[in-house]
Amino acid sequence: MRVRARGLVNLRAVLAPVASGMCVMAAAAAVLVPALGGDAERGGHGGGRVSSPAATHRAYGPGAAPAAPAVAPCTARNAAESLRPSSEDGAAVTRIKEKGQLVVGVDQNTYRWGYRDPATGSLEGFDIDLARAIAVDILGPHPHVVFKAVPTNQRIPALRKRAVDMVVRTMTINCARKQQVAFSTSYFQAGQQVLAPVASKITAFDDSLRGKRVCTAAGSTGESELMARAHGAKVLTVPNQLDCLVRLQLGRADAVVTDSALAAAQAAQDPTVELKGEPFTDESYGVAMNKDDPDLVRRVNKVLDDYRGGGADSPWMRAYRTWLKADLPGISGPPSPQYSD
Repeated sequence: MRVRARGLVNLRAVLAPVASGMCVMAAAAAVLVPALGGDAERGGHGGGRVSSPAATHRAYGPGAAPAAPAVAPCTARNAAESLRPSSEDGAAVTRIKEKGQLVVGVDQNTYRWGYRDPATGSLEGFDIDLARAIAVDILGPHPHVVFKAVPTNQRIPALRKRAVDMVVRTMTINCARKQQVAFSTSYFQAGQQVLAPVASKITAFDDSLRGKRVCTAAGSTGESELMARAHGAKVLTVPNQLDCLVRLQLGRADAVVTDSALAAAQAAQDPTVELKGEPFTDESYGVAMNKDDPDLVRRVNKVLDDYRGGGADSPWMRAYRTWLKADLPGISGPPSPQYSD
């Protein structure tokens, strides 16, 4: 798989400007506040409430959504399963409504997914659109959303300490993580892949990495794969994947291992690098939440049902066309949800 950029500038220490002609989402004025592992932004959203067809969501009776049921042991086959959707308000959703704000852990350094537009200073991207849709459903039009920039290796600690209500940050669902946090159904499918300079002799995730310096984010699935089979490479870990691209550009790394979707975004920022070989894992991205918040998991799954619905004109497809299609063409729709109950 090879992704080439057209007319995009190189990135070294700062984010690339928005590509010419890209549709940029209108955002309310933002106020910066202290955050975990980076900046945070209070943001409004001008859209209306996400539609919620009652026929597609299970009713659990008045009062509260049900607690999480006992489920089968997690395996690679069922890891992406989650709780069935519900619009009922349980303890977690009620807590968010009483606070009057939704606190979301996001990335601010990943082009197309979650990044700060240098022209406006606001956070933009596929994950940011999804986070805003969740906020609208829970809090209504013009919700109060606090975005906290969370490094890759701080996503789970932030959820467990309740520094954030949820994480929407290209976070892969797997069994190891599900022992610590809860996940929604999958909202995007990707896979681990190698990113390297166009002129590099590295060809894929194979022995062509032997003796090379390969960078990946600490706490990522890329790190887990490299720890299991490094192919003779020297592994470098950094807090965020963008740090890997900078090291690649500065000659301090020979290759990067990351999700194919993130690698494509980095290739879009810098036309001197490209994806090598094919994805060598299956990665399902999910919204992560505290394990003690099953009602919030069900509510997010209800939002995702709405977000996927509508075929070519669904909110998911509109976000895909706005942010991802140029660098990840050929995706016909979102992954289908899988449920454990």
